[in-house]
Amino acid sequence: MSALDVYRWKKLPVLDQGFVCLVDVMGDDSSVVQAARVSYGEGTKTISDDRGLIRYLMRHRHSTPFEMAELKFMIRVPMDTWRQWIRHRTANVNEYSTRYSEAIDARQITAPHEWRAQSQTNKQGSSTDGVQLTEFNRELLTIREAELQRLAQDVYQERLALGVAREQARKDLPLSTYTEAYWKVDLHNLLHFLALRMDSHAQLEIRQYANAIAEVVQNLFPLTWEAFEDYRIKGMTLTNLDIESIKNLAAFAGLGVSDQLIAAATDWIDNKRERQEAADKLKRLLQERS
Repeated sequence: MSALDVYRWKKLPVLDQGFVCLVDVMGDDSSVVQAARVSYGEGTKTISDDRGLIRYLMRHRHSTPFEMAELKFMIRVPMDTWRQWIRHRTANVNEYSTRYSEAIDARQITAPHEWRAQSQTNKQGSSTDGVQLTEFNRELLTIREAELQRLAQDVYQERLALGVAREQARKDLPLSTYTEAYWKVDLHNLLHFLALRMDSHAQLEIRQYANAIAEVVQNLFPLTWEAFEDYRIKGMTLTNLDIESIKNLAAFAGLGVSDQLIAAATDWIDNKRERQEAADKLKRLLQERS
């Protein structure tokens, strides 16, 4: 059974009542390399050749070939998380409308152990370095949340029963209310979304959605995912200041540029081109500042 057969229309649960569901996909790893090799037909190169090309494209940020593949998901997500998600404006979106239909009768519920304290060092995030919440406070927060959600739902239903327009009756629904949407995006922009939203600095809830999507992508595009992990997820961008600092450190440690040292540091890299590129970078880093 192919990865597409496994994941199409399979709802991957996220949070308490959310999910990510692959609807359709156009392309695979071969679509990326075919776009890069416009003069070749499909299947004219080996898997190892495809892997090397995909890694080269990812490493040197050639994004267009990755735009040739697209994925479409159906998602159910709380409104507050969706507000972050929708900021990624490179996708096509069609969302469930509460002007035409009643709001989805589902709200994200926070279990007592899931409450997080405000970080004292990061104004936009939560952290264990914040004020600690007692067990009593956690229980109280969940109870009060349930009360608030019930009241909001009762008021919403009361307005509808009295004949208030759906577009106005919805105005006081909480951000914990789930919405649903179709979300279609090309592979390049999807990987950018995942690089940002899988990061430890992203809010926990959207990280869980990103991780669910990542499971689908890495099985549908294994060669692309391997390169993405090596160069984006586990990689690091160095600024000029970083480079000059490393040069200072190398000079202080007495590390000079020698072919023997460079070879010993890079001979584990199996691809000849990648090995040479790594060697060139090391030579640059080990050179003394001018």
